[in-house]
Amino acid sequence: MRYQMVDIDLAAPVPMPGLDGAAGLGVVVRHRGVVQAFRMGPLRPGDTPAGLLDRLLVGSSEILLAAAVRRELAPASQVPPERTLTVAICTKDRPDLLKRCLDAVSAVRPPWVEVTVVDNASKTAATRDIVAVRSGVHYIFEPRPGLDFARNRALVEATSDWIAFIDDDVVVDRGYFDGLAAAWAEHPDARAVTGLVLPLELETEAQIIFERNGGFGRGFTPRRYGSALTGNSLYPCGSGIFGAGCNMAFNRRALLTLGGFDEALDTGAPLPGGGDLDVFYRTVRASWVFVYEPSMVVFHQHRRDLKTLRRQHWSWGLGFMAFVVKSYRANNDMQPQFRRLVRWWFRYQLRNLAKASVGRGTLPLGFVAAEIVGGIQGLFGEYDRSRRRVATHGK
Repeated sequence: MRYQMVDIDLAAPVPMPGLDGAAGLGVVVRHRGVVQAFRMGPLRPGDTPAGLLDRLLVGSSEILLAAAVRRELAPASQVPPERTLTVAICTKDRPDLLKRCLDAVSAVRPPWVEVTVVDNASKTAATRDIVAVRSGVHYIFEPRPGLDFARNRALVEATSDWIAFIDDDVVVDRGYFDGLAAAWAEHPDARAVTGLVLPLELETEAQIIFERNGGFGRGFTPRRYGSALTGNSLYPCGSGIFGAGCNMAFNRRALLTLGGFDEALDTGAPLPGGGDLDVFYRTVRASWVFVYEPSMVVFHQHRRDLKTLRRQHWSWGLGFMAFVVKSYRANNDMQPQFRRLVRWWFRYQLRNLAKASVGRGTLPLGFVAAEIVGGIQGLFGEYDRSRRRVATHGK
């Protein structure tokens, strides 16, 4: 099962998509080049490609209106000459993905952006060789395996005002840097910006399942977060609302003030998660402005097979609860919210489990169970185990 990805601009004639044997469409909707929406859906009996596209684009007039209003109200997105950016790509033994990622960044990189590749203990020289033939791309080798080791290495070696972290399995949109510049112009006091994450492809059942259940999406409405959020009693403990770690940018000095990333999180296979949740939470707890800007878009290559997607759900539960345990201990004033968050999480997962067990859920039963198992493991000692591992092997 696969869906054909289509990229259309509503300010221009809409081309007729070809399904090429696909079971449905995933449609990136733009207006004047800026991503405004994403639609996906299956081909129903009797559907034509034109009919399916028409059905998916219902409500596009509202998209156009919202885009026009925002364009008129937003200030001009001109980057102050003194503001510079480092794009940090942390990678380990994935040269093909890195090459694709670098090609996309290089195609749209403005003069105020430098690019750094952090080779996180790769076993071969392929990563170094890819960077060696590219001008203007810096190479750093970080021998300690673990994503947050690599992120912190990029952070301390950068000299720019801001640093953006993108994963090697993403492709930046052509408007990525304009989106970040727009966030800076509209929110000059921001200390962190996250952006929209859309699927790069929907070629497999696993990718379709993942995106159908929300993927990494946080919506198409810009948001400005502060120290409180009306109507959300768990704020900011449920820090997944702020964005995803594959597309995040920070004021570099502010991030250094926070102490960078927690190197006991995102350590690789034993604990492959939690680092982004933790740094998002600490940023908001520092009373700094956090902005979500949906025009800062990357396209992510979702897990292609069901086995690795199931493991990803396990890692989400594990990383989330490791972050919760750490933060609960460190913030006495937030402990009631964290207790409520844990209760909410388990109720939510058990409802999903019940639905999946009778065939009414959108996630397979094994995926929900894996996330619960990961959460229990994370709740009962994983953060402490990770700290011991880091102390023994990571230094």
